Amino acid sequence: MSDKNAKRYLPEGKYVMMGNVAMAEGALAAGLDFFGGYPITPSTEVIEYLAKRLPEVGGCCLQMEDELASINAVMGASLVGAKAMTATSGPGLSLMVETISMAANLEIPFVFCDVQRVGPGSHGPVTAPHHNDLGLIRFAGHGEFQVIALAPMNCQELYDLTITAFNFAETYRCPVFILSDAYLGHLHEPIYIPPKEEIIKKLINREVPKDDSKMYSYKNDESGKYIIPKPPIVGTDHFPLASLQLPHNNLGFPISNALMFMEVLIEKVISNIDKISMTEEYRLEDADIVIIAYGLPVRASYRAVDIARENGIKVGVFRLITVWPFPDEKVKHVVKGAKTIVIPELNYTGIIAEQVERVKKLETPIIKIPKVGEIHHPDDILNILKEVSK
Repeated sequence: MSDKNAKRYLPEGKYVMMGNVAMAEGALAAGLDFFGGYPITPSTEVIEYLAKRLPEVGGCCLQMEDELASINAVMGASLVGAKAMTATSGPGLSLMVETISMAANLEIPFVFCDVQRVGPGSHGPVTAPHHNDLGLIRFAGHGEFQVIALAPMNCQELYDLTITAFNFAETYRCPVFILSDAYLGHLHEPIYIPPKEEIIKKLINREVPKDDSKMYSYKNDESGKYIIPKPPIVGTDHFPLASLQLPHNNLGFPISNALMFMEVLIEKVISNIDKISMTEEYRLEDADIVIIAYGLPVRASYRAVDIARENGIKVGVFRLITVWPFPDEKVKHVVKGAKTIVIPELNYTGIIAEQVERVKKLETPIIKIPKVGEIHHPDDILNILKEVSK
């Protein structure tokens, strides 16, 4: 390992880090080579930090003239074999969606860190949280494709799940999002950095594909399985003669069967949901009330459950770490015996509540606890639990 590459890994130990910095360090540990971005509150610390750290490890941090240029620079870097990432907030995401759909079409791996803030529009409380981008990234651009989105609840997970995000991007060749927010990104917490040997053995690295017959994902006619080849790299013999933003076959040439093309883009991810979907169950063994939560609201949910249990209320938490693709079957199983479902979200409409309503197929009532621009206090959830348990 070169001296520069060795600097990617902080010495093993405990550190107190800002969330945005923990996310940046996670990206470095995952092998980040290129960051393209444009400063925007509340994600600015990511590019500020990487502007110093990436050159130290032989990488490139490039501040572009705007968000459109940033995401296109990330796509170009990934095409030539770099592990690439950007970070922004809602208004920046809005500008990037066209290129995100292009990346999905061409199966270009990259990681997208979204530090969400209050919307809509480009102004407002820019340092307050709002999980409003959750719906946008599900369909982040025209056309149909499947993204992966991970929702950390603390600074440790901002580090750990960013590494996971890069592995997912390399494996499934689709956009992978880290869903942070204004509070989590600016939170300072202790995190543990494991030994670099432990990190390295888990990484999926970018390699020049050995099989030059297939460049893009396809469905095997005999097995019915979806095959995802290693990403082709510009400048190598393996890069396709055609690389078009059209429905294409596994060699990159245009095809007329657009339906099959959409099927491959979606099912290559969905068919692997058991490997992608990460969830946690907390005190659900005998729960009559099930809280379904993701991101920051999980913290208040856990505390509310502990207090409620002390008061004899049978309640537990089902936590979504992977938000997209949505784990339909897991949710069906968890809510099967529930009398009430409670869903605290940092948005008004209840984006995940809509998904739960779609899959539960029961008359179980759903109680939404919305917050925008502020976080849930355990009492916000506890008061609901006391009311529904009467």
